[in-house]
Amino acid sequence: MTDSKTYDVVVLGAGPVGENVADRARAGGLSVAIVESELVGGECSYWACMPSKALLRPVIARADARRVPGLRQSVQGPLDAAAVLAHRDDYTSHWKDDGQVGWLDSIGVDLYRGHGRIAGTRQVTVTGSDGTERTLTARHAVAVCTGTRAALPDLPGLAEVKPWTSREATSADHVPGRLAVDGGGVVAVEMATAWQALGSQVTLLVRGDGLLPRMEPFAGELVAKALTEAGAEVRTGVSVTAVRRENGTVTATLTGGDTLEADEILFATGRAPRTDDLGLETIGVDPGSWLPVDESLRVQGSDWLYAVGDANHRALLTHQGKYQARIAGAAITARAQGVPLLETDPWGAHSATADHAAVPQVVFTDPEASSAGLTLAEAESAGRRVRAVDYDMAGVAGAGLYADGYEGRARMIVDLDREVLLGVTFVGPGVGELIHSATVAIAGEVPIDRLWHAVPSYPTVSEVWLRLLETFRG
Repeated sequence: MTDSKTYDVVVLGAGPVGENVADRARAGGLSVAIVESELVGGECSYWACMPSKALLRPVIARADARRVPGLRQSVQGPLDAAAVLAHRDDYTSHWKDDGQVGWLDSIGVDLYRGHGRIAGTRQVTVTGSDGTERTLTARHAVAVCTGTRAALPDLPGLAEVKPWTSREATSADHVPGRLAVDGGGVVAVEMATAWQALGSQVTLLVRGDGLLPRMEPFAGELVAKALTEAGAEVRTGVSVTAVRRENGTVTATLTGGDTLEADEILFATGRAPRTDDLGLETIGVDPGSWLPVDESLRVQGSDWLYAVGDANHRALLTHQGKYQARIAGAAITARAQGVPLLETDPWGAHSATADHAAVPQVVFTDPEASSAGLTLAEAESAGRRVRAVDYDMAGVAGAGLYADGYEGRARMIVDLDREVLLGVTFVGPGVGELIHSATVAIAGEVPIDRLWHAVPSYPTVSEVWLRLLETFRG
């Protein structure tokens, strides 16, 4: 016999995105069920954002300390790898989700453990680990918040090798002597930074001609330079064509026939949506596909199905997924309350405009790379009449005080027709904390003339804003 229950909203996936959809719907007075097959808190809490940054924080702190006179001699020794891994374990709550489950309970959201599949219009079937089934019916909305998984290449011998993905790279309980990293994006460079500092000999295998291809070119160049100086090897224009493991050693065959030996190999080669076993075929949607949505995050062609976070492929970042969740939660609530016309114009209450215009990101390498909005190439490709304004961050007094030999670069992209910012990129030590000011300027469409009156404190690294504006004015 199958149990059944009806809610206003059913959420598939209890990661940060699903949690925020549930929270916003509950705040709007709606009843909510959330379905999770793994840990409440999702990828970010246990295998991505939190553990990776816990691994990287001591790496970056040591690098900063080594640039400060009077301190550098005290931090020349190796990191205590065991302590770093233990700190990481604390930040993942030792892969237990009791605290997050308690939070769901505190806001009145019912949790269903098991695999959820759409079984028709506004219906979800949940199969528990013991095989029991429950049917959940949604009066108003079903939200798919199932995120993504690592996309592995189709290579001979891959399954037998048991390669690392982002999950293994952030949860490993030992430091491999040699680590090969296939990829040049965020996961690849962050994990290369962490494990090199923890004692691995890292080799980065990059298919393209540089790192961080979605950022301004100088970001990847500066990160590659720093990784090389730290002892890692960065090889560009190379791909892995086959892998094998013998007596614990991984051998990767590369384009051109060269081989590389390592103790572990990490594939950081992209993400795939977790939509392959959600029952999408029951409503005429291809399983395993990205789910295109409108500005309110409602799946195109549906009046009840929402796809929020990575599954819609708009901006694969936790903070953007949570932003989408706030927008989707507001839209679901408004429609449930019978609001006749939603605010879906750009920057409206029910429009995820920032996904197109003001996405911020920080890459926690040494140096840090941070950006918000469009790159120069993206702005020009969109047909905007723009000007890129660059500044050497070493010329800022606060940067010199922050670190001896400070090396970094800043760029802002100015829309010449409206004289507002379309994008900003900072690369250098400590710049992750600068990027929200850029996000505010871009999302607020603050005119250049008004930014001139936003006076940065002296002597801080944020004085780079004044230097960029001075450079623009000439």
